[in-house]
Amino acid sequence: MNAALVAVTLVALLLALAGVVHAVRLRAQLDAERRSAAARGAEREALAREQAAAGERERIYHDLHDDLGARLLGLVHEAATPQQADRARALLQDLRDVVTRSRGTPGTLGDVLADIRAETAQRLAAVGIGLDWREVDELPDPPLDSGRALHLYRIVREAISNVIRHAQARHVRVRVGARAAQLRLELTDDGSGAGVDAPRAGSGLRGMRERAAELEGDIDWKPGTAGGTKVLLTMPLAEAE
Repeated sequence: MNAALVAVTLVALLLALAGVVHAVRLRAQLDAERRSAAARGAEREALAREQAAAGERERIYHDLHDDLGARLLGLVHEAATPQQADRARALLQDLRDVVTRSRGTPGTLGDVLADIRAETAQRLAAVGIGLDWREVDELPDPPLDSGRALHLYRIVREAISNVIRHAQARHVRVRVGARAAQLRLELTDDGSGAGVDAPRAGSGLRGMRERAAELEGDIDWKPGTAGGTKVLLTMPLAEAE
C-alpha cells in the first residue's frame, strides 16, 4: 500500500509539474503575443505619423511652389534683360530641386544628364548662346540618389550662370565621358576667360568646390581651347545594376 501510495503521489506531482510547465509556457506565449501586438500597434502609429508628416510636407511644398514659384515665374517674364530673367529662372529651378530631393525622386545618371542638358539648352537659348552637348557612346548609367543628383545639377547650373553673367560668350561646348569608373564632364565657353581665376573667386564657385567634394570628386578651371574658360568636373560612379 505504501508503494502504491508513493506511486500515486509521484504521478500526481508529475501531473502538477506538467501543468505548471504548461501554464508557464502559455503565459510566456501570451506575453510574447501581447508584445508583438504592441509592437505592431507602435509600428502602425509610427507609420500613421510618418504619413501625416509626409502629407503635411507635401502640402507645404505645394503651397511654396505655387506661391514663390508663381512669383519667380512672373519675374522671368517681367525681367528687363535676359540675364535678369535667367537669374529668376535659376532660382525657380533651385526651388523645384528642393521639392524633388525632399520627395526622394529616384533616377539614374542618364536621367539626370538628360534633365541637365534640357535645362542648359533652355537657359542658353534664352540669352542667345549656342550649345554643343556630346556624350560618349555607352556611357555608364548607374543609379544616382537625389542628394548626388542635386549636387551635379547645382554644379552645372552655377557654371552656366557664370557663363551667362560674366563670360560674354557666344557658344558653350559640353563633353561627357567616363573612364575607370569616373565621370568626366567638361564645360567650355568661348568668352572672355574670366572664369580661369575661379578658385580665388566668390561664394558661388566655392560652393561648386564643396559640392564636388560631396560627390567625392574634383573640379578645376582652365583656359579653354576656344579662348574662354573650361570647367572640368570628375566624380566616381557606382556600378550600374
